[in-house]
Amino acid sequence: MIRSGARWLAIVAEFVIFGTLILATRCANYQDVFLGGQIYFVDADCYSRMTRVRMIAQHPWTVVRHHDFENYAAGTIPHTTAPLDYVIVGWARLLQPFTAQSLDLAGATISPLLALCGGWFLWWWSRRFGSPYRGMTLLLYALSPIVAHGTALGRPDHQALLIVLLLFALVAEWELLARTSCGWAVVSGSSWGMALWVSVYEPLVLLSALLAFHAFRSRKELTARPRRIAWFVLAGVVLLAGLVERRWPHLPEPALRPFFANWLATLEELKAVGLTNQIWLHWFGGLILIAPILTFLALKRRAIPPVFVLLLGLTFLLTIWQPRWGYFFAIVFALTIPAQLEIVRRSGLGWLIVTIALIPVLQDWDEQVWPNDQALTRRAENRIEAVEWRAAATSLAGRQRQPLLAPWWLSPAAAYWSNQPAIAGSSHESLVGIVESARFFLATQPDDAHQVLRRCGVKWVLAYDSDRVAQNSAEILGIPSSGNSLCVTLDRSPSRAPAFLVLAGENSTCKVYRVRD
Repeated sequence: MIRSGARWLAIVAEFVIFGTLILATRCANYQDVFLGGQIYFVDADCYSRMTRVRMIAQHPWTVVRHHDFENYAAGTIPHTTAPLDYVIVGWARLLQPFTAQSLDLAGATISPLLALCGGWFLWWWSRRFGSPYRGMTLLLYALSPIVAHGTALGRPDHQALLIVLLLFALVAEWELLARTSCGWAVVSGSSWGMALWVSVYEPLVLLSALLAFHAFRSRKELTARPRRIAWFVLAGVVLLAGLVERRWPHLPEPALRPFFANWLATLEELKAVGLTNQIWLHWFGGLILIAPILTFLALKRRAIPPVFVLLLGLTFLLTIWQPRWGYFFAIVFALTIPAQLEIVRRSGLGWLIVTIALIPVLQDWDEQVWPNDQALTRRAENRIEAVEWRAAATSLAGRQRQPLLAPWWLSPAAAYWSNQPAIAGSSHESLVGIVESARFFLATQPDDAHQVLRRCGVKWVLAYDSDRVAQNSAEILGIPSSGNSLCVTLDRSPSRAPAFLVLAGENSTCKVYRVRD
């Protein structure tokens, strides 16, 4: 009886400690999210998501198929879909009795909550799996900075839901390779289907790789009874998604594609990661250095399914190409760690390797939690900017629709706080507005800028740091910036602004101009 009680106490302690680690890493940025009694989000896309959520909260059971709050006046047909919208709205309903900012609080906390659900599922499955090195899988999931970033506080992004859904799908695939199970077939089909509903990009690539592997190696695997169940469930979810969403993603028009390539080059999550970049150690620990050898030996001893070796290599190469794939490489890598370490016969040696491997990850967290003076100053400046940008945008709120023009990466926040449509946006569907805003800020002739305002029906202009605006606008348009660009005048010399722009308000971050009719 005493042994049984001690065993259950150990299980509960492990469960609680693991959950605490997940929340601690995801909420390490809480000072950037909760400022002065208000709630802020960490990415531009998050404000677009929350604008969608607010629309659904105001009009229940709506499916948002068109954005009129960005790329004004044409709007956009967005790639974002309904599942995460309704998850946030449902969570906000539960929070209503406890806060007046239930919608914003739900948006800020939904990603850590999803990470916690995924982590507890991984904890439960790893106990069933029974590997002596399952703890390394759990620690990497809890501590990896890239996974924590994808599910961070204040980041209501579709990638958070996608990480959890693909974790479910990959675990189900592992189980189906080990044994016949109709239950895991349902989990597989529903998880892949929901992941495709959330985003067609990453799930389609991974699922295609999995299907191609099975088709090449053994077609019987694809037609076995559990697989047929999975395919039916997958098809059902995809059909439901099509009936609900009733739209297809759109690529930029041919005339805009050069600007599209330039705009993509400004996004950090799409810039290649070199093999010698230390970020690999910070994200995945030192174990990644010997992972190729361990994986080869584990494959040779049949300790790891070959299809997971394929997925591991594929996601690694894709992460080199685009860092956004790091979320999914981390999940595949974490699932394969116990199999990699099983070749180490001595458990003491195995855990010594694990301990040493985690040192770079812990060093990264040390820098984040206790940053140097330069990082502290930068964070303080970013918080001040967020508060002041919000104050400037809120001053535009009103019942009458008055479109605003601002730098594209700040437009979603301005649109959310002002409840006014923005010319630009943070998605590729807003590329027309992004180009127009860049042309306006880089204009050297008042007439050129005025034409942009007239074409877009702009009533307000929000000016920001001219150095950053000029550099980004020049990169998008593919032309050099000029020292007498309009963005420099609006930021540094408001009194010299063109006659059609009247300074209506300012703070140390933003200057607000009213457009004269």
